[in-house]
Amino acid sequence: MFGYLFPGQGTVRVGMGAWLRRRPVARDRLDEVDALLTRPISELCARGPLDRLVSTEHAQVAVTACNLAALAVLREEGYEPAITAGHSVGELTALHAAGVLDLATTVELVETRARLMADAGRRREVPGGMRAVMGVTVERAEELAEAASAPGEPVVVALENAPGHVVVSGAVPGLDRLGKLATDAAKIVPLKVGDAYHSPLMAGAVPGWAEAVAAAPMHEPAVPVVPNVTGEPTTDRDVLREALVAQLTGRVRWVRTVAAVDAVAPGVEAGDSKVLAGLSRRAGARCLSMADPGTLRRLAKEVAA
Repeated sequence: MFGYLFPGQGTVRVGMGAWLRRRPVARDRLDEVDALLTRPISELCARGPLDRLVSTEHAQVAVTACNLAALAVLREEGYEPAITAGHSVGELTALHAAGVLDLATTVELVETRARLMADAGRRREVPGGMRAVMGVTVERAEELAEAASAPGEPVVVALENAPGHVVVSGAVPGLDRLGKLATDAAKIVPLKVGDAYHSPLMAGAVPGWAEAVAAAPMHEPAVPVVPNVTGEPTTDRDVLREALVAQLTGRVRWVRTVAAVDAVAPGVEAGDSKVLAGLSRRAGARCLSMADPGTLRRLAKEVAA
């Protein structure tokens, strides 16, 4: 048994999903997702252009489609998760993998989430963004975010990705101030994302998202799921529903999440990405990536052993 980790929208790139389409079961799943969407995503994944693919409306849907296809491959190989988690929008695929959401509901929710978050950004005057702050502790990043914030220009810690890898999110003017204050950071990297996710600037999307999540049918989880905002495994549907709403403006506690998964089983990054596998290694946890051609062979060896 393995713990399944599903990547988020920061992992999108032109050409994503190409290796998955070589597997009939994954190709069928991608085609099924396309049929459920208002606008099919596979062609954009394959050919771009990049500026459209990384936009909020498309990136969340694209990464979810690839996550679902990778999950289909794992299931065809006979693997089922012992525990699941997903980074940001990847949490929706984690809920699907645990049996909480059916496929149609998962696709409907991710499309709704992407639309609401994109609309929230368009309605707001202050531009938002995200930046990775490398080489500082979470506590130091919190101090910097507080010092850089101003009325109407909040900055918060959004992602606790790995030791020494923190992402801050908020108003661009505040992020600029943080960059000048963070003289002790090893590096500050602007992320290629469309807005200030997991920050107060996403508040405009919360009412619509809460309504969509409340209306979504949810089944009893077959295995525990680790929500981003708690980092604690749970099989309580009410907790999972509340966490899914809170996640929009709340922090992704990924270090805690990875530790919770690793305590149960070795991790597998189920998507077309190696980002989560890298973050897991930085946190001292075990994780293989489905984007590595040798991973299925390694999984089989671990099961045989």
